[in-house]
Amino acid sequence: MDQELISKKELLELTGISYGQLYRWKRKKLIPEDWFIRKSTFTGQETFFPKEKILARIERIKELKDERSLDELAAMFAPDPAAVVLTKEEVVKRHIVSDAVWQWLNEQLGDEEGVSFTQLLSLYIVDRLLRSGEISVEEGKHIWKMFEHHYPALQGKTCELIVLRKIGVAVCFLLEGTADLYVEEGVKLVARLHVPTYIEELKWHISEG
Repeated sequence: MDQELISKKELLELTGISYGQLYRWKRKKLIPEDWFIRKSTFTGQETFFPKEKILARIERIKELKDERSLDELAAMFAPDPAAVVLTKEEVVKRHIVSDAVWQWLNEQLGDEEGVSFTQLLSLYIVDRLLRSGEISVEEGKHIWKMFEHHYPALQGKTCELIVLRKIGVAVCFLLEGTADLYVEEGVKLVARLHVPTYIEELKWHISEG
């Protein structure tokens, strides 16, 4: 399951940004270094990007660059978020997740009032999958527990959440980096989520609250 790539020339033409803007945003860490993929072509070495991710990132930068400084955007896009702890009341007020998903977290927390960013992130991702109809409630709980257990080892790194299903049975795992994925025949790719994208969205929800 190769990720679709877009060449640098195509990217600049499609988005209307300049070569200078692209590399300035790279220097400011608005675009990750590992998204610049060097490949050999018949004309020599060319730079390519993961198409879906780079187009979404550039669109987001263009939307926000007049409202926030590049340094503020870099902090928002950073894979490793600053320490964030919200109260239960703040999570409800910001409508970060649906009522049903919030209930899971509330049951887990018991008397604890603080909700960590990692806890919110795992619930936020599961909530998105449930809203899209891609997974069941029980699958969501398994994904949530797996993410809670394993994500701390990958915090601060680029990673993806992969959900596969075969004969009605779902399997989920976290993949460090952005690698090609090959699976056996009969396995359905239910979801492949770029975790830093959801970190950005969650940070935005929190800051707008």
